[in-house]
Amino acid sequence: MQRGSSAEFERVIGNGGVVLFPSDTVYGLACDPENSDAIERLYALKRRPADKAAAVMFFDLHAGLRALPEIGTRTHGVLHSLMPGPITALLNNPRGRFPLTCRADPATLGLRIISVPQLEAVRVPVLQSSANLSGGADARRLADIAPELRRAVDLVIDGGELPGVPSTIVDLRRYEDAGEWSIVRLGAVDEPTVAANLDLAWEFDPATYAESVRADIRGYDDFQARVAGAAATMLTAADADRGRARVLELGVGTGETTTRLLAAIPDIELVCLDASSEMLAEARRVLPEAPVEFVHGRLQEPLPAGSFDLVVSSLTIHHLDDREKSELFRRIRTALATGGRFVLADVIVPDDPADAAIPLTPGFDRPSRLSDLLRWLSAAGFGSVEVVHQRDDLAIVVAA
Repeated sequence: MQRGSSAEFERVIGNGGVVLFPSDTVYGLACDPENSDAIERLYALKRRPADKAAAVMFFDLHAGLRALPEIGTRTHGVLHSLMPGPITALLNNPRGRFPLTCRADPATLGLRIISVPQLEAVRVPVLQSSANLSGGADARRLADIAPELRRAVDLVIDGGELPGVPSTIVDLRRYEDAGEWSIVRLGAVDEPTVAANLDLAWEFDPATYAESVRADIRGYDDFQARVAGAAATMLTAADADRGRARVLELGVGTGETTTRLLAAIPDIELVCLDASSEMLAEARRVLPEAPVEFVHGRLQEPLPAGSFDLVVSSLTIHHLDDREKSELFRRIRTALATGGRFVLADVIVPDDPADAAIPLTPGFDRPSRLSDLLRWLSAAGFGSVEVVHQRDDLAIVVAA
């Protein structure tokens, strides 16, 4: 028996082996999801029916989501909220990814993303199944696993005693378009917790968004006016006689910031990005004649093509986690033309908890400390980073 490590795990998987490993729920078996011989061996070891699908597992959230770029915005959001964790999500698989794991139903992909300290450096996906003979009890400890199964694998990793309750399986195949979901197997995550996370992605109605955001953010209109003023000042400072300035707005929403930008700096070429097709539709309705290009896309994806003189983000990036914020700042820096500026206006985690006035939704709102935002901006290559406004848990930062 070997204690194992991330490097050993990846080596055995890469060589077509089978690993017995600790997950965040029960002990499992893993192999290369693209290696048919390894998969058949794993199935034979546990006497699993050949036509029964298995999930593909990742050990890093971002690696898992990057591997499935076709995931819709709402589904992406709830996966980010629920994972890593003891959830198996059944997803539509329009591009037929990992077909050997899907078996008889290539249109459906099972996805697991876990966090296990011993395997936190693993970056390869695996086909995974519980470490038991088909139909047998799940293994909480290595001693619970049949001796012949332990002897037959190529690497055993001892994770001690595990929770012992398998993952909850949630069918999300109709979630993106219809908001419908169902629990196929109740496990480590209870139904109210699943429901709370899944219902959040459907709670924002473009028709009532402006009213609700004003109720949540005291001084919302003043804050937005300050954002537009900072943008106008930065664009003037960046003026290098390049003609009509090209501006990118991240997270257009219903057009609140867009309207103010066009009023403050009317002679611009404005590109507006948002992940919600419903929000974009409302922004188009509000600004039918505006010289704006509306683009549907996520902040985690490549930014619209071309260089920009100014990038503006208001009340948007707090939905990203720390790593995604840092990566976005680097892409913004690359997208800026020489002398270009970035205006970041958002919710922050204040130093004094008493200053936290804006209600947050767990799993969807992920504000950071202002000091971290400044550090990530500097690390992204911005030579000048300045806080031009801060009140309670709101701040405006300009970077060049």
